[in-house]
Amino acid sequence: MLLINEHPVPLHNDEELTIGGLAVLHKPGADIFILNGHPVSPDTRVSDGDSCTLIRRGEIPTAEEMDSLLTARHTPGIQHKIKQATIAILGLGGLGSAVAGAMAKIGIGKMLVSDYDVVEPSNLNRQHYFVDQIGMRKTSALRDNLLRMNPSLSLQLIEEKLTESDLPDLFRHVDVLIECFDDPVMKAATLRSVLTEMESVAYVGSSGMAGYGESNRIVTRMIRPGIYIVGDENSAARPGQGLMAPRVGIAAHHQANQALRLLLQVDPGRIAAE
Repeated sequence: MLLINEHPVPLHNDEELTIGGLAVLHKPGADIFILNGHPVSPDTRVSDGDSCTLIRRGEIPTAEEMDSLLTARHTPGIQHKIKQATIAILGLGGLGSAVAGAMAKIGIGKMLVSDYDVVEPSNLNRQHYFVDQIGMRKTSALRDNLLRMNPSLSLQLIEEKLTESDLPDLFRHVDVLIECFDDPVMKAATLRSVLTEMESVAYVGSSGMAGYGESNRIVTRMIRPGIYIVGDENSAARPGQGLMAPRVGIAAHHQANQALRLLLQVDPGRIAAE
C-alpha cells in the first residue's frame, strides 16, 4: 500500500514503480516529487509503505492538498500532533505577528490570537503587517495575512484588552500560551496566572530583544518544566536602542520553536514533569 497525496493506493508485490510513473497515473503534469518527506527525482523507485506527494508547480493547492503537503514535509506522526494542538498568542506586535506566521506555516490545529490595538505606521518596521492595513485592528489584519499563508487554519480572535482575571477562563484549555506583550505588567500577570491558575498549560514568554546586539545572546531558558523565557533578559527598548525587525524576529522564532518542542513532547509539559 502506498499513500499518494495522503490517499491509500494498493501496490502489488510484483510492481516496480517510480514516483514519476505514479504521477502519470495519479497527477499528470506533476513536476515536484516528495517521497517520505524528501524531494526526489522522478525516476526514484517507490516501495510498499511509502508516502508520495505529487505537486504541479504553480498550481494553487486546495486546503486538503495543503494539509497533505505539510504531512509530507513534516512526516505523518509529527504533523498529526501539530494538527491536534491549540496555542494562544497574547500580543500581536513584532513578536506575536511573527510567531503566528511561523505557527500557521507549520499547520497548527487552532490558534487563539489576542490584541486590542490597531496597526500604526510605527509598527511596520518590525511587525508583520502591510501599509494598506494601517488603521485595521491587528487581529483582523493578521487573520487576513495568516489565511493567505494557510487557508485551512482555524483562528479565534480575541479583541478586548485583557486583565489578569480574564486569562484563566480564556486560555486554560490551550496546550501552549505564548506571551508577546510589550507591557511588563501584563507579562508578569500572564506568568503568574499560568503558574497559579493553569496547571496544564505550557508557557513561552519573552524578555529582552531590543537593538542590534549579538544574535546568539537571544536564548531560550527553562525556568521550570514547561515554563520558558526567550531573550537576553537585558536589552529593553530605550533611546538609541529601538525594537528592530532582525533581533525581534530571532526571538519570535525562538518562541515558535520552543512551542513546537513542547507540542511534540521533546520537552516535557508541566503536569508530566511534576
